[in-house]
Formats: sequence, structure tokens, C-alpha cells
Amino acid sequence: MDQKKVVIRVPATSANCGPGFDCLGLACTLYNTFEFERIPSGIEISGEGDGMAGLPHDRRNLAVSSFYTLWNKLQCPDTGLRLYCRLAVPVSRGLGSSSTAVVAGIVAANYFAGSPLSRQELVTEATRIEGHPDNVAPAILGGITVNIMEDGEVKSLKTGLVSPLRFVVLVPSVKVSTAQAREAIPEMISHKDACFSSSRAAMLMASLLTGNYAFLGAALEDRLHTPYRLPLIPGAREALSGAKAAGAYNAIISGSGSTLMAYVPVDGNMDRIAAAMAAPFQKAGIDYVIYHLDLDMDGVKIL
Repeated sequence: MDQKKVVIRVPATSANCGPGFDCLGLACTLYNTFEFERIPSGIEISGEGDGMAGLPHDRRNLAVSSFYTLWNKLQCPDTGLRLYCRLAVPVSRGLGSSSTAVVAGIVAANYFAGSPLSRQELVTEATRIEGHPDNVAPAILGGITVNIMEDGEVKSLKTGLVSPLRFVVLVPSVKVSTAQAREAIPEMISHKDACFSSSRAAMLMASLLTGNYAFLGAALEDRLHTPYRLPLIPGAREALSGAKAAGAYNAIISGSGSTLMAYVPVDGNMDRIAAAMAAPFQKAGIDYVIYHLDLDMDGVKIL
């Protein structure tokens, strides 16, 4: 049967998870939804949600360009495309909004082509477009993913949580571009700092895989990227320390920022932690949005 329409839901993602720079990522319960329809010719794009007006409405649209990248690679026949987007993931804030578009595009192309590629193969295809796997892998697979590159292929190991864990997510109106965040990181760091972060990343995964969160506060600390990106987000340092003082295990920069994410005990006071994170932004007159989220275990879904 020649399918002509598909609706795809993709979760927001948080890359790095503190010390897991460019290798760890998790999916959370905030979603963008994309409706793709094959039409005889042309590109038609519409949608709703914050950031929709600023996105390209032609082949430069990331969901559309990603679709055609895989569609053409699979040597499928020429087709036009009608796309309707429902966007809830904030744009350019460190929650993987661009990855939702990449993932939606390649999953739609794979679906219309008869699903020749597995989810793991889709992770590699998405990484070739996005450039790194720490957002696209959890967006496709769900859960928490550990990702490495080997001979041009992505290897992603998915896991869940042994014990419940929640997230308070603060999204300030401050934008930090990925390029700006990358430029802030020095080319060289000390062996001491590298050891600090690699040991924390190992402890983080051990804590999550065993459900022993006693060490989670220390395990979320980082010296690879966090100290260099904090100055790009006014109020972030105070927000992170405020979250911990209010009962979170710890709080981190999500991806390249500006979103901040607190890892919270299942019985933690989410509102009190959110208020502590928001206080420095209120003081500085910076607008923000708060989300209370959980881990998404499904990844991308065809609805």
C-alpha cells in the first residue's frame, strides 16, 4: 500500500546530562508533532506554536530538507511534500528542537519508503545531518542514551531508570546559539579537569543504572563545558545552586543552553525547586518558562 500521509511525534531532548559532553542524552515528555503528506509536486509548510513564524517555509526547512536527504538516498521517486507542524519545544534553547525536525524528516521518509531502515540505522542517518548523536539518538530511541562514533557509524545504548526521577526545566528568554556555546569552550583543558568529568560521567551512569541516587549530586558536576557556558546565561549560576539548595539532586545546563534542568527526587517539591531556579531571572527581569517533565521512554512515535 502506497502511504501518502503520516503523523510523527518527537520528544524534546537534553544533551550532555552534565558531564557526558557530546555522548549522553535523554528524552523528556515535551513534544513536537509533524504531519507529512506526499503531494504531486511543490512544498507546502504551515503550523502552529512558538518559533513557527521564524522557520523557513521551503526546502530549507530542516524537517523538509532532512526528509529529502534520506528520500533521495533511498532512491525513491520524486514527490512533493505538505508539512504541518505543532511546535511545543522551545527553539534554540538546548532542548533539541532542531533534532526533532531532523528526526521527523528521516522517519517520514523511511516510513513512506516502506521502513527499510531500523531505528539504530536512523540514528546514524540523523547524526550525519545533525553532526552529533547526543540529541538525535534519544529523540529516536527514547530513554537515556550513551552514544559513541565508530568508523562513521553511531553506536547508541539505551537505558531507562531503575528508580523514578523527575525534571524541573527552566527555559529563559535568553538565546545561546550552538556556535556561540561551542566557541566558549577552550580547545585544550587540563588532564585534571578531564579526569574530573570522565569520573563524574561514569558515576552518573552507575547511579542511574542502579537507582542509587546518593551520589547523583556529585555525579552531575562538570568541568568540560559547564564553567565556560555559564557566563553566557545571566543568572544561571545562581539558578543551579538554588535548585540544589531547594531539594534537587543537582541542576545542569541542558545541551548548549540556555535551558537549565534540575534532576529532582520523585517526592521532591517541584514548585519550590522551580521558584528557586526562577528567582535570579526574576531579579534580572528576564522572562522564562517552567516545565515539570519526566523521562520519555518511547522516542519518536508514528501516531
